[in-house]
Amino acid sequence: MPSFDIVSKTEMAEVDNAIAGIVREIGTRFDFKGSKCTVERKEQIITIIADDGSKLKQMHEFLKVYFTRRNVDPKALDFSKAPEKASGDTLRHEITVKQGIDKDLAKILVKVIKDSKIKVQAAIQGDELRITGKKRDELQEVIALIRKQDAEQPLQFVNFRD
Repeated sequence: MPSFDIVSKTEMAEVDNAIAGIVREIGTRFDFKGSKCTVERKEQIITIIADDGSKLKQMHEFLKVYFTRRNVDPKALDFSKAPEKASGDTLRHEITVKQGIDKDLAKILVKVIKDSKIKVQAAIQGDELRITGKKRDELQEVIALIRKQDAEQPLQFVNFRD
């Protein structure tokens, strides 16, 4: 029986490369001279420290631009936490890098697949989604259907087996 997995994985080495590019740009830009702006990553959390709101907004744009340059989808960034005050009138913002498909998104994807009436089975397996069907064409229809959906995080289709 043909099957494939829908996953959401972010290449952390490319995230590190993007952050290194941002640090270089902050060091060379005139408008950041003498500022206390920093970007660093620990595990899945990117911490941005900025002098004020406008610099924080610029650093968010840097993140999106440098992620795109490194072929990492900016949808992998979760900006949901609000920036908080840090020491010395600075702002700290912790941004999470999404890994894996959370249960809510998996349920939405399963519902979309079932509503499409394509004859496949969708099973949630941890932070992945396994799609199984009798024909390869049906699986390709599911891939096209999922790509049309506007998921809030990047999705990859892996382990395609016949």
